[in-house]
Amino acid sequence: MVSSAMIRVLIVDDIQETRENIRRMLQFEPRVEVVGGAQNGAEAISLAIETKPDVVIMDINMPDMDGISATEAIRKKVPYVQTIILSVQADPSYMRRAMLAGARDFLTKPPMIDELTAAVRHAGDVAHDEKNKTPAPFTTDAVHGMPGGNGSYPTKRGKIITVYSPKGGTGCTMVAANLALALQKHGPTMLVDASLQFGDIAVLLNEQVKNSILDLTSRADELDPEIINEVAGEHAPTGLRFLVCPPRAEFAEDVSSDQFSKLINYLASMYVYVVIDTASYLTDVVQAALEYSDHIILVTTQEIPCIKSCNLFLSLANETGLREKITFVMNRFDKRITITPEKIGESLKMPVEFIIPFEEKIVTNSINRGLPFVQENETYPISKTILSLAESFHEQAKPVEKTAERVLFGKNKGI
Repeated sequence: MVSSAMIRVLIVDDIQETRENIRRMLQFEPRVEVVGGAQNGAEAISLAIETKPDVVIMDINMPDMDGISATEAIRKKVPYVQTIILSVQADPSYMRRAMLAGARDFLTKPPMIDELTAAVRHAGDVAHDEKNKTPAPFTTDAVHGMPGGNGSYPTKRGKIITVYSPKGGTGCTMVAANLALALQKHGPTMLVDASLQFGDIAVLLNEQVKNSILDLTSRADELDPEIINEVAGEHAPTGLRFLVCPPRAEFAEDVSSDQFSKLINYLASMYVYVVIDTASYLTDVVQAALEYSDHIILVTTQEIPCIKSCNLFLSLANETGLREKITFVMNRFDKRITITPEKIGESLKMPVEFIIPFEEKIVTNSINRGLPFVQENETYPISKTILSLAESFHEQAKPVEKTAERVLFGKNKGI
């Protein structure tokens, strides 16, 4: 059924004539109400908070703050808002950056009237759907990620933490699994395997489950706690909940970024922490994980190709506003290698905040036995570093659990 709900639109462009031209294009669309116009990114953010539009039509090139940065900032303040980026350049790199920042569509200037109105109608419908499907907020009486006695949920959204490396083989899955177990000590945690083709979360936990993430993404618009608990696996020794990748690699294509975004945001309404393991390639799903994350753990090693790839990712993070979310972690640190964390941090202009020591025997035995080292022995140096990493996120999340006031916390160094 075609929706008839009004679509509130905010137009952002530093040229007044362009704003008026777009307004005139939309005036004959009966479902559209233009609620304001902004001439720069900062004004757009302020007006978006004030007017709560469904759709923002955003110029990509503006003098004080570009449209991509403004888009990301608006999505943080008003999460359901859908942004349509306008640019004089039909450049794939612009499109990639825009989509990574959370844009719904990308049109070339000047847009055709039919093209623009169709994009606005589609984006407006998505915004209305996101508003209607937003999970009920948690209440403080919720225990272990389950509804409280009145069927409600914790008042604050949980934290989404994505573990990522642009180079394969750096140990992201190992970090994600052990971090999730460490965070489980601080509050109900969900571990999500977003390496959709060849994920190994179930192997590392030595658990077998019949369902996968596909059983939830296919029902992304009708999620509820009962469905989540039915599909998610449980790590018997610790109570950690987890979602595994689809049973066959080709099924990964059946998970869309929109479905995945809805899923992880819903999970954040049920759990204090949602930890996401990712593949190294920037798929749409991985980009969605990065976009909606509160924290990104960027994993590097002392190998030159990995450092080079991390440098490229940090450049992308600068352009898309992701850099402020990043905690830079070095895995498999070997003191015998002359490439030190300090040198890497200085070269990439991003300090390495946690250093996971090289413990080949412990890690190999842990993986082969399906017994995470954090669970096996918390006194291992490698376990202590992961526990310290978890503690740093727990300290930052305390305002979520206790008050609305944000507490700034400096991370500890690893061992």
